[in-house]
Amino acid sequence: MRMVHWLFLVSVALFISGIGFVIAGARTSRQEAPVDAPITTPVATIKQIMGGITAPAATVVFESVATIISIAGVEEIAPKTDAEWAAVGASAAALVESANLLVMGDRAVDRGDWITMSRALAAAGMQALKAAEAKDKDAILEAGSVINTSCDNCHEKYQRS
Repeated sequence: MRMVHWLFLVSVALFISGIGFVIAGARTSRQEAPVDAPITTPVATIKQIMGGITAPAATVVFESVATIISIAGVEEIAPKTDAEWAAVGASAAALVESANLLVMGDRAVDRGDWITMSRALAAAGMQALKAAEAKDKDAILEAGSVINTSCDNCHEKYQRS
């Protein structure tokens, strides 16, 4: 009888521990279940990114600060309101993001200069973003020059008709 009793206890212990493992496994798999991941398949072409994001964003940064000298006198152009500075900042952020898009998937023309120049555009955009956040018109002018140089360098090597 003792043997049966002992086998019964071992069987119950194994059964209970098995249930414990099943429950623990179910909890772990629920915790590790991936949330629906966003679609990250590139859709736009380089030309669409340049025409729809990069060029318009750069234009906002370029035109946000200027000095116009005419017969009527000197006119200083710079953002005056928080909303105007925010618009410049949003365009600067769009430049950074467009640089990210230019290296996504198979868009990178090569893994050398293309990546380097995309990073230069991102860095120039970050410089403009920081200047907009600081509401510093002189820093926007400087960042605009850096953006222009990064664009010129890339277009010199890669621009196609």
